[in-house]
Amino acid sequence: MYDPTVARLTYRALLGRRRAMILFALPVLLIVIAIAVRAFSGADDQIASDLLGSFALATMVPIIGVIAGTGAIGPEIDDGSVVYLLAKPVKRPTIIVTKLVVAIAVTMAFSAIPTLIAGFILNGNGQQIAVAYTVAALVASIAYAAIFLLLGTVTRHAVVFGLVYALVWEALFGSLVSGARTLSVQQWSLALAQRIAGDGLVSSDVGLPLATVLLVVVTVAATWYAGQKLRTLTLAGEE
Repeated sequence: MYDPTVARLTYRALLGRRRAMILFALPVLLIVIAIAVRAFSGADDQIASDLLGSFALATMVPIIGVIAGTGAIGPEIDDGSVVYLLAKPVKRPTIIVTKLVVAIAVTMAFSAIPTLIAGFILNGNGQQIAVAYTVAALVASIAYAAIFLLLGTVTRHAVVFGLVYALVWEALFGSLVSGARTLSVQQWSLALAQRIAGDGLVSSDVGLPLATVLLVVVTVAATWYAGQKLRTLTLAGEE
């Protein structure tokens, strides 16, 4: 279910000069902000939690997920080069799973690692805040990559829809509107962070058992449906 050649081509597409610059921008900004906050406010557990929750988890992780998830397959569909990939003797589920693994790896690398660094800068991992948000970023990366990879297979405007989801639903409604929080990847990952961090510093509107089930269901369902759409696309191209 993993093809090294497909993975290499996908990594090359995602980490090209232009896309890599975009991927690096938010992590660098997070670390710069963390340095500035630490310099002016000192080590403060609540400030560290607020910054990592509002910027790293609610904004940076989903946006990087959009770039990695949609970029893993969307451009190939847009320019038609996916036809050559589908003509190779590689099973369609293998293509999707391989691209998902690459998208997850890229999302994790550009979101979880900077989150951990920023957390240590802000308060030296006091109350396990840095570790809690890093684990949340790792878990969220999996779901976001699957969701946005699916978007890349179903619409040519995947980046636009992905950014709307990331910035409007996750960053705005997922943080402010209580009814929307149950259906937020951000809140599901926060449930795990809440279990790790010190009391009262991280909170989630979704219990950990439910959050775990939803994360698994969404990831598996999105991956399966992306495979189905890719199979349909193949048939359309062959016809």
